[in-house]
Amino acid sequence: MHDIRIVRADPAGFDAALARRGLAPVADSLLAQDSARRTAQTAAQELQARRNQLSKEIGQAKRAGTDSTALEAEAVAARGRMEALDAEAKAAEEAQNKVLEALPNLLDAGVPEGRDESDNVVLHQHGAPANFAFTPKQHFELGEALGLMDFEAAARLSGARFTVLRGALARLERALGQWMISLHADEHGYVEASVPLLVNDATMYGTGQLPKFEEDLFRTTDGRWLIPTAEVPLTNLAAGEILAESVLPLRFTALSHCFRSEAGSAGRDTRGMLRQHQFAKVEMVAITRPEESEAEHERMTACAERVLTELGLTWRRVLLCAGDTGFSAARTYDLEVWLPGQQAWREISSCSNCRDFQARRMGARYRPAEGKGTAFLHTLNGSGVAVGRALIAVLETHQQEDGSIAVPPVLAPWMGGLTRIG
Repeated sequence: MHDIRIVRADPAGFDAALARRGLAPVADSLLAQDSARRTAQTAAQELQARRNQLSKEIGQAKRAGTDSTALEAEAVAARGRMEALDAEAKAAEEAQNKVLEALPNLLDAGVPEGRDESDNVVLHQHGAPANFAFTPKQHFELGEALGLMDFEAAARLSGARFTVLRGALARLERALGQWMISLHADEHGYVEASVPLLVNDATMYGTGQLPKFEEDLFRTTDGRWLIPTAEVPLTNLAAGEILAESVLPLRFTALSHCFRSEAGSAGRDTRGMLRQHQFAKVEMVAITRPEESEAEHERMTACAERVLTELGLTWRRVLLCAGDTGFSAARTYDLEVWLPGQQAWREISSCSNCRDFQARRMGARYRPAEGKGTAFLHTLNGSGVAVGRALIAVLETHQQEDGSIAVPPVLAPWMGGLTRIG
């Protein structure tokens, strides 16, 4: 949600900010709804004051034994009019909120202009694509040749966009998740959490998944939602809270399964396990004071970059342009990894500073140590990283000419000493 006071203060600026995302102006309609709400509320308050005065006059008339019929009739009429005004104010507020809740976050001034991913800006690159002495294969070719990646069985069990991993590849997937969550918890200062995979409407609303992205989600028959990322429950740990400044920043990490309908990706990445309905991901979430969030964004992204470096992958940091930045984010870095089999860069992590956008939706505040009142927190989230995509990158990057896979040394403690698969 956006603060309507920002719209009042600079309606043209608000519309210009939305225009960066390719959206039509809404300030005039928002201000009209806001004016209708305030007018109705003011009129109701004036009527309430009149009713209070009438109550005194009616009491005085009765004590004096004079006729109070006209005064009582006016009081009844005032009450009816107040109820109508309250309904008008509520309707205007609901209409205003319906528009506001569907609007994305306002972008940071440093976000580059652009319409889609082709306009994103590469900030730096770690390593260079390796020159193989043979033609590198894609992950699904490697996995199927090893007999450890089974898409046909998954399709029989569940349909498209699912995968069955067996043996050493199943262990490699588990090793990646265990190593990454341990790295963030033990060395990067994130508190490990085990979170529900099913959440309610309010929780999805708080981080911006509802109401706009309902079609991208899976819903159960009892009305709960399967989480698309652990960002949802982790960030909502602060929902409705007023935190002491002394406990900030809060940093959480979780290894969880995630579920996405991929409604908008029909026909894209249908081969292999790059885009799945169910996948594992290590998530990082930070909850900070406003003045700390930019530095926290850099810190979080560096934590994700370390994962890729230690896995021996070639990667780059990309600043997303206006047209490619997600709904809740003010600024986003994507980390892209080079996949030799695809001969392409593919996103493996996305780290976003949402500023106070999610905090306003979920009512998450803190109380400054000095000064009065409360202020909205800033929230950040990042993949640390997507386990399935890390598995793909490891397979394609560390493949050998004979079709085997060299296991990155950092995973040795979780692989029982196995150094090669196949």
